[in-house]
Amino acid sequence: MQMTDVILTQPGQDKRGFSDSGVAPPPGCPPGLEYLAQMDEIYVNQKVDLLEMITDSAIEIPNRYSIENHSGQRAYFAQEESECCNRMCCGPDRGFIMHITTNDGREVIRCERKFKWCAGCCWCADSETCGWEMTVEAPIGTVIGYIRQHSSKWKTHLTLYDANRQKLYDIWSKCCPIFCVCCIDDINFHVFDARSQNKLESRIYKKWSGWARECCTRADLLICEVPGMDVKEKALFLCTTFMLDVMVFETMDSGGAGAGS
Repeated sequence: MQMTDVILTQPGQDKRGFSDSGVAPPPGCPPGLEYLAQMDEIYVNQKVDLLEMITDSAIEIPNRYSIENHSGQRAYFAQEESECCNRMCCGPDRGFIMHITTNDGREVIRCERKFKWCAGCCWCADSETCGWEMTVEAPIGTVIGYIRQHSSKWKTHLTLYDANRQKLYDIWSKCCPIFCVCCIDDINFHVFDARSQNKLESRIYKKWSGWARECCTRADLLICEVPGMDVKEKALFLCTTFMLDVMVFETMDSGGAGAGS
């Protein structure tokens, strides 16, 4: 266990968060993200919804996530905001806003993916109207970056940009047209430096959660490994997990081709 996990106030135990911890936030850290700045592993644990289980996902409930450290202690909570008709009729193609809050309910990150009529096709995603895009704000009202889908044939390809739309990172999945419940291995999304195209140690991956959870629910566990990154970049990677969960794994659950949709 790292020293920062021992000496600091733990999320979920003290709802005041880190404002009273006496630890100086890193320069440029948006308010409320002091703990995120110290996390090199971010666990995004989607909450199981009983109503979706009972109705076999015929009723689509807004997604909710517990954002935890490697010890399973909740640091933040994420709640989807979307229209009911959009969720029911458009499924993973819906537009949505994700509100990320501290344990005391203070919103510190907001990311939004606007609805587009014909977005998501991996073959033509470079077109402005055909590629999904998410805007990330921290604090609310201040854009810190964007997440953009690009054309990729069968692979999932996302690019992370800073607030000035300068490329930071490319994220690629393996070349697999369909991710399914039979894939019992972790599903990796690898990170590359956008300028050099060198593969980095960082990654996002969906952890296989066992037959019961994988077969009976849509609840996923995604993990970001982001060692040494700037806190704003960590916020971008956190929001990328929401983009991937809806774009790839909800598409998979609804019968589509997960990797390229």
